[in-house]
Amino acid sequence: MKKGKTSKLNVFENAKCFYGTVDSKELKSIYIVIQSWVEPKKDALNWDRVAGNLKRQIQHNLLECVDLITFDRNSIVDLDLRTSGIQLDKRSFMNLEITLFMKNQNEDFKSPILKEKIKKIVTSVYNDELYSSPYFWLSKTKTKKV
Repeated sequence: MKKGKTSKLNVFENAKCFYGTVDSKELKSIYIVIQSWVEPKKDALNWDRVAGNLKRQIQHNLLECVDLITFDRNSIVDLDLRTSGIQLDKRSFMNLEITLFMKNQNEDFKSPILKEKIKKIVTSVYNDELYSSPYFWLSKTKTKKV
């Protein structure tokens, strides 16, 4: 029997975003996924450090914007960005997965209140860390539109 569920969030024009859970009956955790193609705005000496700093900034942002009544303070941030292939005028795929742990397991996955709380978190991370990054442009597709 399938217990996992996902829900799409159409909030950004430069990134795909959805959230889900592996068990909607006993809601212990929720994962948020933001996917985009990133293109460097400028060259950097150490892309590993840039990606590491971006991940750290996202973690700090979560500490400020997560509703501590609904979610636990602990979270997992997994930023998948292949830094070895990053170069100017070339887009690389970025996958950001954030796992949030629920305080109350009786929450309903389809609840509009929960969806609004997740939208707030996603919007904060996207606007403050990804879209305003001094290093990357974001795009939904790999190819540039002519």
